Amino acid sequence: MKKVAIQGFEGSYHDIATRLFFKDEDTELICCETFGEVFEAMAADSDVVALVAIENTIAGSLLHNYELLRESGVVIVGEQKLRIAHCICCLPDEDWADLHEVHSHPVALAQCEAFLQRHPELKAVQAEDTALSAKEIMEKQLRGHAAICSVHAANLYGMRILQENIETNKHNFTRFLVVANRWRTDDLCVESVSRQADKANIVFSLPHEEGSLSAILSIFTFYRINLTKIQSLPIIGREWEYMFYVDVTFNNYTRFRQSIDAVRPLTKEITILGEYKAFESNR
Repeated sequence: MKKVAIQGFEGSYHDIATRLFFKDEDTELICCETFGEVFEAMAADSDVVALVAIENTIAGSLLHNYELLRESGVVIVGEQKLRIAHCICCLPDEDWADLHEVHSHPVALAQCEAFLQRHPELKAVQAEDTALSAKEIMEKQLRGHAAICSVHAANLYGMRILQENIETNKHNFTRFLVVANRWRTDDLCVESVSRQADKANIVFSLPHEEGSLSAILSIFTFYRINLTKIQSLPIIGREWEYMFYVDVTFNNYTRFRQSIDAVRPLTKEITILGEYKAFESNR
């Protein structure tokens, strides 16, 4: 049974994404309150893999997770994209007229802002996790309380679903990265050549010189490497210097490695965080 650490609880969107990525395997969830605890779980047990949210189409990038990835030394071995759809649920014997509070994670509450504006009688209360909100309402029999969570979480904890798809923007997706300790990559069948990798995550820093980033981008263009995302974060203690986190896709692995060899002399440091098969919605 594969041990998978996630931020959140059973029924959370991390849980759903884990079940999708490892759909043909038995998994044991290690539920953590914070992303920092996820990486601590991996450090404590090298058999543990993790699934970590990295960006959302509405909320943007989870910047702290980039730093956790780089500092931990783990390897990205895959990705999973998930459509985020929220529902509102309550105790089985209650209805709309009984409710006066709705609990959920602050991001989920923000994503359902239009719905909440249509229901001013419901006081929005921030909670630690979407699924945990439903779990606690059921376990503590909190009458008059509703939760915003996934349909999966509502069903898991025996809640009554009052309305589905209450999120304001229906094009709401989260991308998760699957990460593992380096020695686990072969065991997970994620070696670049065997999996025909066509995507990679890279982090590098550059000297504070004019045109340094432009030179790097020109080399990737020459080798026909497609940059799908670039995220910069300041380097603490080094004024006006940044770490650049870059996602690239390619259709020729050899050419990708050649591009890395070409840009390496122009960087102060460069690390490949992972090489893997890009997410395909039909797989």
